[in-house]
Amino acid sequence: MMRSLLFVPANSWRLLLSSVKSEADAVVLDLEDSVPIGEKETARWFVKEFLREVRDSYRGKVFVRVNGIETGLTEEDLKYVVNRGLDGLVLPKATAEGVVKLTSMVKPLESSELRLPVIPLLETARGVLEAKEVVSLPRVRALAFGMGDYLRELGLDVNVSDQEWEVLFARSMVSTSAAMGNVPAIDTPFLGLIIDREGVRRQALIARRLGFSGKFAIHPSHVPVINEVFTPSETEVREAEEIVRAYEEAVRRGLGATSLRGMMIDRMNYERAKRLLREVSELDGG
Repeated sequence: MMRSLLFVPANSWRLLLSSVKSEADAVVLDLEDSVPIGEKETARWFVKEFLREVRDSYRGKVFVRVNGIETGLTEEDLKYVVNRGLDGLVLPKATAEGVVKLTSMVKPLESSELRLPVIPLLETARGVLEAKEVVSLPRVRALAFGMGDYLRELGLDVNVSDQEWEVLFARSMVSTSAAMGNVPAIDTPFLGLIIDREGVRRQALIARRLGFSGKFAIHPSHVPVINEVFTPSETEVREAEEIVRAYEEAVRRGLGATSLRGMMIDRMNYERAKRLLREVSELDGG
């Protein structure tokens, strides 16, 4: 379960070192937007060194966001970053065709012990509309939504409404497609003021209500808020335990449904409660 995934500019060795102290469930070493074109090679070497010397001191997962297929830089990125300790790749501006191309590029660099999953970042109109096709590809282990470039294609800026109606369709496409593929859906990073923690919380709550299970962050201070929103509360856990007990008792009595405090409990409620308890177990380390 990945609630928070923190982007870290890979051209800053200082930030790479500080990322291991993060409370994020995963860090994403970024070779794309946060790295100027003149520092791409430096960033690649830093990622390689991080995986070799620093990675084992971080408890979470480590991903690398490579440059997009359309840039012509992806293949060179992969030569440096495909190493032990890497948990997967994030592909920006992803399309179904792009994921297939990335897979063909990475295969020759892998060993028998290393087969990297991919998180496609759907942040273009084409990518969003191809979400169902993307999630069916073999290496895809999560689907992610990126707001900034998507809004730009629509001719909008990132100052969206409080309820973020402007991206409701895109988020719904991503989360529904992720559910179809039985993989997690990861929401866009918050693009407002870094100090706006309430904005982060509001956006994370919207995403959770739409079926997302985690969210990218572009600043460490956003991570605790994201973790809180995507962690089931004590009340939710208690209710889930009650639903599981009530339904399993009903099944032992030969019933297909029961009630709990006036609410009908059937197989659907039971499966949802079991899933929530599995997520909590994962967060507690098993």
